[in-house]
Amino acid sequence: MRVMALDAPGKALRLETRVEPPPAAGEVRVRVEACAVCRTDLHIVDGELPLPRLPIVPGHEIVGIVEAVGSDVTGVKEGQRVGIPWLGHTCGHCRYCLGGRENLCDAPLFTGHGRDGGFATHVIAEAAYCLPLGTNGHPVKLAPLMCAGLIGWRALRMAGDDARDIGLYGFGAAAHLIAQVAIHQGRRVYAFTREGDAQGQAFARSLGAVWAGSSSDVPPVPLDAAILFAPVGSLVPTALRMVRKGGRVVCGGIHMSDIPQFPYRLLWEERQLVSVANLTRADGAEFLRAIAGMALEVRTTTYPLESANDALDDLRAGRIEGAAVLLPG
Repeated sequence: MRVMALDAPGKALRLETRVEPPPAAGEVRVRVEACAVCRTDLHIVDGELPLPRLPIVPGHEIVGIVEAVGSDVTGVKEGQRVGIPWLGHTCGHCRYCLGGRENLCDAPLFTGHGRDGGFATHVIAEAAYCLPLGTNGHPVKLAPLMCAGLIGWRALRMAGDDARDIGLYGFGAAAHLIAQVAIHQGRRVYAFTREGDAQGQAFARSLGAVWAGSSSDVPPVPLDAAILFAPVGSLVPTALRMVRKGGRVVCGGIHMSDIPQFPYRLLWEERQLVSVANLTRADGAEFLRAIAGMALEVRTTTYPLESANDALDDLRAGRIEGAAVLLPG
């Protein structure tokens, strides 16, 4: 098997050949068909997230075919297509796991972070954390759903069912997917991009956004909620200025630059500032059910596995419209 491994933060990924490992009890070995590249992968490679182990193979938006099944596995079989998301293991006995909030588990393992991920031809995963995908859909289009779609879904739910006018800051992989879901639900989407990104704004409007502008622009109406996918802390007070009384700002990323000091009046009048952390297996099942009848447009740019560093560079520079996806070949 071939992998793109990270030896140290800040270094380029290294192509390595390894022996295909057998799955242990409760595990499956999956032949990777496609793995999308997430901004979290960028944070990992750039050293913005602490890593429990090195070297590590990034990648947690994985779609593939189960090739081997370990003992004590139920519900997953050889030849089945599955998705492997960020959440790779939970302890099952902390207060959060027992309370239905496994995304906040005290002792989790994350795919491509605490265990090797999908920037590879094969990956080992715990069967209980794989998402059955069926035979419909193309792996390249399914892969971004495993994090960009899932974290976008959790962020949209946290924005509130009563939020009809929703701003999305950072119109990339997650935003372009969840914008379509929000519009399908009858909400109005306002897209905020980098300054001068006319192409990104046109892309947002083509997907149904009622308005698109730069992050410094003022939308035509006060927002019921704003979701921040861009990892830029200065957008927090900006977004708070744009939401109405009682509105909510949801920070959708795992990492963000420091939030600058801002006056309390921006938060006053029962505005709320919340964050999204990880996801649950229930989120995955719910999201896949929600989009089952949708003609979701998933915009992708593909790269061979060996070009993972190029994909990361393009993501870092904002050159990707939609999502980057690695193909093992």
